[in-house]
Amino acid sequence: MKIAMVSEHAGPLDGNSEHVAALSAALAGCGHDVTVCTRRDSRSAPDEVTTAAGYRVRYLRAGPPCPVPSDELLPHLGEFASRLRGEWALRRPDVVHAHFWTACLAAALAANEHGIPVVQTFRTLGIVQRRCQGRAYPGPPDRIRLERMLGRRAHRVVAACSAEMSELVRQGVPRHRMTVVRSGVDLSPFRTDGTTAERFAPPRLLAVGRWAPRDGLDLAIAALPLVPGTELVIAGDPAAPALGPEVRRLHGLAARLGVAGRVRLAGQVAREDLPVLMRSADAVVCTPWYESFGVAALEAMACGVPVVATAVGVLADAVVDDVTGRLVQPGSPEKLAACLRALLAEPAWLHSLGVAGRDRARVCYSWDRVAAETLQAYEHAVSASELSQAAAQ
Repeated sequence: MKIAMVSEHAGPLDGNSEHVAALSAALAGCGHDVTVCTRRDSRSAPDEVTTAAGYRVRYLRAGPPCPVPSDELLPHLGEFASRLRGEWALRRPDVVHAHFWTACLAAALAANEHGIPVVQTFRTLGIVQRRCQGRAYPGPPDRIRLERMLGRRAHRVVAACSAEMSELVRQGVPRHRMTVVRSGVDLSPFRTDGTTAERFAPPRLLAVGRWAPRDGLDLAIAALPLVPGTELVIAGDPAAPALGPEVRRLHGLAARLGVAGRVRLAGQVAREDLPVLMRSADAVVCTPWYESFGVAALEAMACGVPVVATAVGVLADAVVDDVTGRLVQPGSPEKLAACLRALLAEPAWLHSLGVAGRDRARVCYSWDRVAAETLQAYEHAVSASELSQAAAQ
């Protein structure tokens, strides 16, 4: 199958880009012809590269040749769509899979002219972001309306989790045209065996985030006074920006709560060092306001480390409560602390959760499985497109 991925960014440090790259590699590994179409965001970017994984990346001229925040791309999407139309006139794909709302809009405009089936993955919905972030929500006013329209018109919508599917149903997207496809995890580095980071004061809790308020790292710190004798290590994932205002805010919170000596902010941690650090933890704590990927939780599960997470987004699907980890109510440090105290008091329970989490990660979240489930969505989209074209004749 000839597959065109459309993503506004293709850099290695963007969460959505990491997902697109891993999915493209898995599909190419199955023998499919995959091309990722993205916006050129650097003057030095070539027109096309072929990756070691076997898929192509096409860098299209649309807007300024520099990074542009997602929520500021709307004025350039018409040009992006025009470039996509030109690409697909020369090399028509069997299906288009667009990721995030901006790419979804450009892809829908371009694919419609050529009658190409479109699969949309929103990953993060504006209505959810606005609900969680309130006045801090950065999206343009038209985003939520456009997402609703795109979802209703797509041949297939791939939702990241059951919560996203339910949200889309409330927006009028037909349930029968949706598929939930999980995120994937690279099982090679994230495994139970291997070296473990040195630790001096057990027990250890680990949180991984991007130093953004929505990560809810302050909730983990706020719970720490109620979990005595415990160390909390906060690591910035490889895509995290340089230490800045959020780190200073977390430092200040730890000092005010009297736990500064038990909180270690590890800064940005390289991808190859994350499994080593994860295996040293008794539990990994994931407490975001909302979550669209859940990569840290999946990586911890693959390492056999139990996950304690807020029951939001993909985390509510990934963590099976009291089987592979624990789910807690968002925004309650008291409930988080009570859960952590109970777990840390029962090492055998921790171990059983870790074993079950490892098995779930390997069975349900391998990229081979994600690719197979995504291909099924593509086949549904192609069938829906053929039916609609036949009905129009």
